[in-house]
Amino acid sequence: MIRVLLADDEQLVRSGFRLLLDTEDDLVVVGEATTGAEAVELARTTRPDVVLMDIRMPRLDGIEATRRIAATNGLDQVRVLILTTYDTDAYVFEALAAGASGFLLKDAGPAELLHAIRVVAAGEALLAPRVTRRLIGQFTARRAADKAAEQRLAVLTQREREVLALVGKGMSNAEIGAELFLSPATARTHVSRAMVKLGARDRAQLVVIAFRTGLVTP
Repeated sequence: MIRVLLADDEQLVRSGFRLLLDTEDDLVVVGEATTGAEAVELARTTRPDVVLMDIRMPRLDGIEATRRIAATNGLDQVRVLILTTYDTDAYVFEALAAGASGFLLKDAGPAELLHAIRVVAAGEALLAPRVTRRLIGQFTARRAADKAAEQRLAVLTQREREVLALVGKGMSNAEIGAELFLSPATARTHVSRAMVKLGARDRAQLVVIAFRTGLVTP
């Protein structure tokens, strides 16, 4: 059973999510938070598998709430799935850096949302390609490559650097394989090795590294 905590200041949104999740045999809502501070507290007390986190909330926004959850002892298995409204929430990059396992558009359909929760609960990262590509344009134009971060890439092979760059662009293993003429399994192996070498918790953290090192370009 996947335990889900809902964090959104709009009751209508939370009610809609709960109605949807209640129809699934493998999902259960363990709590509802209306502020970021409440989300952190409920994460501590209910120990959910996934927190469905809105970015814009009173008292404490979703980014800081995510950061506090990720930094709390005993909550390392809690995965945060950020919700974004695409054009207005340019904070997704910071949310990923804070420890979120992925993000999803708020206009996603029911099937997409359910899939996202299950993917994140399984320990994978979920990155909406449309938003990832938008972020590339927004952030790489404004951020200088971090020299210290660049040095981290020295541990990677050339192929792993190529794979990391494509992960940063939101590509799946199958898409990376097609781009580099590799099988999806081989692409997945390169992704896994890059994660181990760079100390990345999941695919979302690889995206953060790709941005910070300037490896991804618009």
